[in-house]
This record gives sequence, structure tokens and C-alpha cells, in this order.
Amino acid sequence: MSVLVFQIVIKQWDKGQGSSEHAAARAAIPIRYSVATKPAYYVLGKPCIVDQHGDDMSTSVFKNGRIKYGMLPDGRIRFDRFQVCGKEDGDVLEYVSEDKGCQIIGPLNQGWIQCQYRWRYSVEEAGMRYWMYEEVTLNAACLDELDAECFLKTEPAIALNEE
Repeated sequence: MSVLVFQIVIKQWDKGQGSSEHAAARAAIPIRYSVATKPAYYVLGKPCIVDQHGDDMSTSVFKNGRIKYGMLPDGRIRFDRFQVCGKEDGDVLEYVSEDKGCQIIGPLNQGWIQCQYRWRYSVEEAGMRYWMYEEVTLNAACLDELDAECFLKTEPAIALNEE
């Protein structure tokens, strides 16, 4: 039985961490890891792994951390701005944004996919307002059997970088 693997890597920083030293430290953080998690869910009839790395700080805006995932009523799974839809010829990864709507990235059973985006949002804490910046990477695949090194052995078949 095939397995869905989703690895989320999130880097967060505020305006005070915008120096070249801070940027170099963030750049040194990997955007793909060995998969360290076992399947915890069944999605689209397959075991599903969600392997999260990096920051996911709670703020006044996102009290339980910013990355959310779950099942939608029609059976799709949603990870932050990404969703997976079951199709007859294989599961497909899509990117959902307010300005572009839903865009198909590609099939998950023809090599793994890496997607990245950056954004910022306003946070208010202790009467102070500041920007929280994020870089989010999603590595995704549908594998015949789990290989913990699947994201490290090869380059992605599809790479999407939304600025």
C-alpha cells in the first residue's frame, strides 16, 4: 500500500531578526530532512505522515501556532496553503492563494514535490505591533513504501517557489 508523506519546514522571524547575520543563520537551516514520523492518519485511503520541522511560534494572531492541517468535507487534505485531491490516475498537490485561487502543482506519484512561499503578517503583543515573517517549505510525495531518506536522495521532480 502506498503512503502519503508531507514534510513541513517553517522558518519564522520578526523585523528585529532581519540582519545579514540572522539571514545567514536562517539560510543554514535545511529545507528537507529525513522523515522521522510514522503514519498517524489515513487520507484518501492511504497511510499519511505529517513530519513538521522548524519554528511554529504562537502569536496573538495564531495562538496555537500558524501551521494548520486537516481533512476537508469532500475528502481532500489541507496543509496550510496546500491541498491534496484524489484523482483516478493519482493524488495531485494544489496550491491555494487568495490572489491566484487554486493552482495544480502536480501529481504526487511521479517523484516528490517541493513548494516554498514567503509572507508576513501583523502581530500585536503587549501593546506593540510588529511584522512576523515566514518562509514555509512543503515536501510532498506518494511512495509505494516509506523511505525515510526520500527527500534527501534526489532532487524534487517539481519545485514551486511563490514569492
